[in-house]
Amino acid sequence: QVQLLESGGGLVQTGDSLKLSCAASGRTSSTYAMGWFRRVPGKEQEFVAAVSVSGGSQYYADSVRGRFTISRDNAKNTVYLQMNSLKPEDTAVYYCARRPYGASGGYSSPRLYDYWGQGTQVTVSS
Repeated sequence: QVQLLESGGGLVQTGDSLKLSCAASGRTSSTYAMGWFRRVPGKEQEFVAAVSVSGGSQYYADSVRGRFTISRDNAKNTVYLQMNSLKPEDTAVYYCARRPYGASGGYSSPRLYDYWGQGTQVTVSS
């Protein structure tokens, strides 16, 4: 089994920063692109960011582009999401997910990902 574990969430104020981490079990993280999604009650799951296998390409939702940065350290089997200039609308449970090799159709659809973490809560107060 593949296990993903998010951490780093918390309660912050508008304009603050947080850095989320997603640690993957095993030694397989370098084989997969990885993504971050978020969800709030009453809304559908929203794509946040994704990173290619090597880390050389990053993809962002328009709502976070310029504020969030996704990166990875394959030696540590860890993916990061640096979140700056946080806004109340960023409040959500954030999930990391694995995009298997061979998936097609881009990076933003949750249907492209096969394993998910259990999420970490990010709350931004105004």
